[in-house]
Amino acid sequence: MDIKLAVLIDGDNIPSAYVKEMMEEIAKYGNPTIKRIYGDWTKPHLNKWKNLLLENAITPIQQYAYTVGKNATDSAMIIDAMDILYSEKVDGFCLVSSDSDFTRLATRLREAGMKVYGIGEKKTPNPFIVACDKFIYIEILKNQREERPLESSTAPTSPKSDYDTITQKEINFIATTIDDVADDDGWAFLGDVGSLLQKKQPNFDSRNYGFQKLTPLINSISAFETERREDSKGRSKLIYVKLKEDQPKRKKR
Repeated sequence: MDIKLAVLIDGDNIPSAYVKEMMEEIAKYGNPTIKRIYGDWTKPHLNKWKNLLLENAITPIQQYAYTVGKNATDSAMIIDAMDILYSEKVDGFCLVSSDSDFTRLATRLREAGMKVYGIGEKKTPNPFIVACDKFIYIEILKNQREERPLESSTAPTSPKSDYDTITQKEINFIATTIDDVADDDGWAFLGDVGSLLQKKQPNFDSRNYGFQKLTPLINSISAFETERREDSKGRSKLIYVKLKEDQPKRKKR
């Protein structure tokens, strides 16, 4: 059963262009039963949001900027989040902002047992990213819309693409994570690998590198090999991964 999510959007800090894709992404993780966006709606820079609110059933919350240099929107979001937390109407939160001011809020919500998903631009400071259970970059959603139908196993080659290039640092990170959950023969269930990657680095996402799933990303890296196995009931194929024999072995900690 889907968990109930409260979606709180920092209208001053998030572009409106990809709200449809953003809501589709959020629906993958739960049912957004509360959807609110915060900002000073008397300001012209929020005009682009107005037509999108009715289409996506998002409730605008007016917050005047009482003092120059102070972000009243942040305060209103934080107060509402705590009110929603204590109402016990939801199981998790989606905080949509690129602002590190929400780092403590994300931490507090997780301390209370809430699932916390973050959505923001790649400029988002790392403290906010790691305070969430999972963090999704808006740029991913932009790429998905521009490149449909999507490639299933290869990275895009368009020079206009702003996907990240996977480096040796990321490869080592994946290899170490495989080693953490591998059996004595070096094989690890890819589902366990994906879960641990997410826990270690909340913004790790195969889509950052142009792949819709972890499996094609792994298959694109020559250092790894995969194997499909039937589950105990023979109803589905499970994917396992290991470091190739010719790769340097990592010591078990």
